Amino acid sequence: MTTESGRVVVGVSGSLASLAALRRGVLEARRDGRTLVAVAAWEPPEGETLYAKWPDPAWVRMWEDEARLRLNRAFEEALGGPPADLHVTRLVIRNAPGPALCAVARRPDDLLIVGAARPSGLRARTHRNPVRRYVLTTAGCAVLTVPGPRLLPGEARTLRLVPSPSFAPDAAGRHETAR
Repeated sequence: MTTESGRVVVGVSGSLASLAALRRGVLEARRDGRTLVAVAAWEPPEGETLYAKWPDPAWVRMWEDEARLRLNRAFEEALGGPPADLHVTRLVIRNAPGPALCAVARRPDDLLIVGAARPSGLRARTHRNPVRRYVLTTAGCAVLTVPGPRLLPGEARTLRLVPSPSFAPDAAGRHETAR
């Protein structure tokens, strides 16, 4: 069920913070019956200027496919698959993440959700998160930053090895934990 209200737009990079943002985006979309728009932004690794000098369409397809795989993998890792009860749009955009997200979340009644490597607050260091800084200063809609988990060194790698079905809800809607 979708309404005429704005959408919930979530930036998805594949980081643990963006996976937390995707989970929160699903909750927000369910609460208001909004459409969930998951956005994976990408740029040529050598930069647009260098690419303009030596364009290679095969290289572009490879990086765009990688971004699409990253977006699909995020749904598997964060939710165990795409939510069947929501209208979900997946976008892969060739642009820097901040401008890409602000271009998609352009309606005043949209909600833009981004992951934050560090918790928000007075002591947050937005200079370490340029996407968060960009959307907080540029977006024309409400922005919600979702902190990623605080992990010890090496825990992120271990957490990624846990199979995604361990985080999927069971038939009753409860989440099981890995045993």
